[in-house]
Amino acid sequence: MSKCLEGSVLRIIMKITEAEIVISAVKPEQYPSEGLPEFALAGRSNVGKSSFINKMINRKALARTSSKPGKTQTLNFYKLNQEIMFVDVPGYGYASVSKREREIWGKMIEQYFTSREPLKAVLLIVDLRHEPTNDDVMMYEFLKHYELPCIVVATKADKIPKGKWQKHLKITKEKLNLHPGDEIQIFSAETGQGVDQMWNALKARM
Repeated sequence: MSKCLEGSVLRIIMKITEAEIVISAVKPEQYPSEGLPEFALAGRSNVGKSSFINKMINRKALARTSSKPGKTQTLNFYKLNQEIMFVDVPGYGYASVSKREREIWGKMIEQYFTSREPLKAVLLIVDLRHEPTNDDVMMYEFLKHYELPCIVVATKADKIPKGKWQKHLKITKEKLNLHPGDEIQIFSAETGQGVDQMWNALKARM
């Protein structure tokens, strides 16, 4: 990791030289034991969590993207540079997943979120183009109930004109009732918009 000063803004440049998925876990005894800082990715199915991971680490397919919503059924731990973990959790809001499966995933995610000491923040991935869904709101309220730090990542920014970004950000903040202490970051896995800013935000919480 290196730093450079642009004007008065300190910019952290994160170059990922090592990236691997270390385990797909379903219970605490399977979680990695290194104690590295962890950042969990939450969001509805097919919102772009895997694409976010791949863009952040500059890899094409470490995190597998799928056209079939609901495919991720485990907590997938990705170790980066031997110093940080991304944890991809099952997506929510996909009706074709059975109620029983949703209950199992819900308990697994809740257990991880509420008991995992290395967890530094949850990245709530939402679609900048659209108002957050009721499921997005429920997830955000869940995170706030347990006083978990959250960074909202408004992805797919490349799909709308830049001049409309602030309008859509305002809608997202209002729908989520975003707390003053929580960040929101515009992101695009296509263009790389927001990658440097996200690494800055993550480094500040490590």
